[in-house]
Amino acid sequence: MTSNPALPERAGRRCHNPLNSLHSTVYFSPEYSQELSSIGIVDDEAPFMVGRLAALGAVGPGVVAGAFYNYNYDLIAKVVPALWDTVSPEAVLGARMRAADAALRRLLGADVVASPEMAEAAELARRATEACTRHARPLYAAHADLPFPEEAHLALWHAATLLREHRGDGHLAALLAVGLDPVEALVSHTATGRGMNPAWVLRTRGWSQTDWDAAADRLRGRGLLDGDGELTEEGVALRAGVEDMTDRLDLAPYEHLGTAGVERLTELGRGFLMTAAMAGAFPETLIGKG
Repeated sequence: MTSNPALPERAGRRCHNPLNSLHSTVYFSPEYSQELSSIGIVDDEAPFMVGRLAALGAVGPGVVAGAFYNYNYDLIAKVVPALWDTVSPEAVLGARMRAADAALRRLLGADVVASPEMAEAAELARRATEACTRHARPLYAAHADLPFPEEAHLALWHAATLLREHRGDGHLAALLAVGLDPVEALVSHTATGRGMNPAWVLRTRGWSQTDWDAAADRLRGRGLLDGDGELTEEGVALRAGVEDMTDRLDLAPYEHLGTAGVERLTELGRGFLMTAAMAGAFPETLIGKG
C-alpha cells in the first residue's frame, strides 16, 4: 500500500494523456514506415497493428482480437499469422524501437533528447510503472516483459508505452461493463469530438461505412446518439462513466508516483508533446467527427 496522499481528481488521466500521445507519435512517423519496410512489412493495413501486437509473440488472430478489441477480426486475420512467415516478433520490436529513436530525435531535437528534463521525465514515468499490474491486462503484461532501454528518451517512450497499455487494458474492461461493442465504442468516442476522425478509424481498424452506420443505429436505439450523430445526455453520461471507471482501474501507477511526481511528469509530458506536435507529429485530419 502507498503512503502518498490522495491525488487530485483525474490527475492520473491528465498525466496519462500527453504521455499516451507522445507514445503514439511514432506510429504516424515516416521513420516507422521506413523501418517496417526495411524488414519486409509493406502492407498498408499492417503498421497500426503490428508494432503493438509483436510484444505478444507470434500469436494468431484470435489472441490479437481479444487484446485489441476494436479492430475488425477479418483485418487481423489478413495480417496474422501470415505476418510471422515474413518477420519475427523480435524484428518488429527492434524496428519499432529504432523508429522511436529516430522520430523522437527529429520531433524533439537533440537538445531536448539530451536534456536533464528528459532524464527526469524518464525516471518519473519508470517509477509510475512500478505499480502497474499484469493480471487481466494482456497488452501491458506482454510489454512489461520487454527490457527498459538505457537512453532517457527511449526509456520515457517505453514507460509511456507501459502506462498506455495498462490504462488501455482497463479501458476495455470498462467498455465491456457498459455494453459497448467494438464499433459502438469507436462511434461513441468519435462523437465526443476527442476520438479519431471516422475516415481514420475505418482505414486503420478495418470496418466499413456500413458497419459504422449500423453501430450508430444501435446507439440511437439505446438513446445514446441523436439523429445528427451527436451524443445525447445519456450518451455523454455513459462515455464519462467509461472514463471514470478507467481512471479507477488505472489509479495505482499515479498513486505510487504521488501528487508532486504526477504534476511534474504531466508538466514535462505536455511540454514534450507540444514540441512534437509543433514539429508536425500528427496528421491534421486525425481527430474530429469528420
